[in-house]
Amino acid sequence: MLILGSGSPRRLELLGQIGIAPDAVRPPDIDETPRPGELPRPYCARMAREKAQAVPAEAQDVVLCADTTVALGRRILGKPADADEAAAFLRLMSGRRHRVITAVSLRKGTQLWERDVVSTVRMKTLSEREITGYLATCDWQGKAGGYGIQGPAGAFIPWISGSFTGIVGLPLAETAGLLRAADIEVWT
Repeated sequence: MLILGSGSPRRLELLGQIGIAPDAVRPPDIDETPRPGELPRPYCARMAREKAQAVPAEAQDVVLCADTTVALGRRILGKPADADEAAAFLRLMSGRRHRVITAVSLRKGTQLWERDVVSTVRMKTLSEREITGYLATCDWQGKAGGYGIQGPAGAFIPWISGSFTGIVGLPLAETAGLLRAADIEVWT
């Protein structure tokens, strides 16, 4: 049985693009607070790992979890608590490059497979009108950094280097490799 340990509709859609339909969806409930001084990439990998370990499963089940983190330098921009925080994140990223890290963790019994993918994203300089207009769409809710590249905020992103699907929330090439390592066939 394949269990997706995520409540993200985007991750479910992305898995469908490679012919994978999980048998169950069980979002884990873990504390996602960064540790003092924790850097974005190790934080993201730890979150994916802790999520995979927190999902209840039988020994033969495969649990797939991921975490996406937006990093501006050493700063972690998580999911904004409200529109004001989302606006602050957008102002910080406006006219600058930032990194989007997605870590994937796959668990089967006591065995764990892990990968992380780092992509670089450039956001155009945003006007206050653009920020206000975007916030009104509510597309920022539940998204690391306060935006989703696959939605209206895609108009703010003129350039990326890395994995588009990783920026959305699940790097498909790397995830497919992990699934094959755990004997889950892709495209069946």
